[in-house]
Amino acid sequence: MSLFRKIFGPKSSDSHEHVPDEERSKYMPDIKLPIDERFTINFKANGGKFLYCEDFDEVDKNLSLILEENNWTDKNVLLLDERLGEKFRDFNFSISKKPSDSTYFLTTCEYLISNDGSLLISSNQIAEKKLKELPPNFIIFATTSQFVETISEGLRGIKDKNKERIPTNITTIKHFKACDDKDFLSYGSSSKNLYLLLLEDL
Repeated sequence: MSLFRKIFGPKSSDSHEHVPDEERSKYMPDIKLPIDERFTINFKANGGKFLYCEDFDEVDKNLSLILEENNWTDKNVLLLDERLGEKFRDFNFSISKKPSDSTYFLTTCEYLISNDGSLLISSNQIAEKKLKELPPNFIIFATTSQFVETISEGLRGIKDKNKERIPTNITTIKHFKACDDKDFLSYGSSSKNLYLLLLEDL
């Protein structure tokens, strides 16, 4: 059972899944959280907005809510993936191919990196554009089968999936909120206001 069904499904009163820290010996190994739960915690800590969807109807509903909440319904969307445009054709987007004319960017990603809550993307999603050239608002559509532990595992996955032609411009998006000028660790990063529509497909 996935993390999300545990969160959103009914929970019995006699559940003993969680063992309080004080009942565990300090010599026992740390409990390793499931990959999806670790991603969710790290992604939210990075400032990302997370919407879990059990089916595609929920994806459509949540996408509509995002557009309404931000008044993006009539705004230009940067959409570089024609397959994604076909998947969401009922929205009648005002599509632009120029980042400078777009309010938000609708795309997919390669992998969801569990250990730091980042998203791995490549030229398959952003062509040869740099992150700072893209709109400040991102809506990412992904599935639960895209979880991996580390960036290295994601890079291996990209190589395995694209044996004929490995994509270029591979990078990660990790900062999903405005940088604090006093935080030197985030200085120079391209922060994005990012929504993740995550579809359960396992």
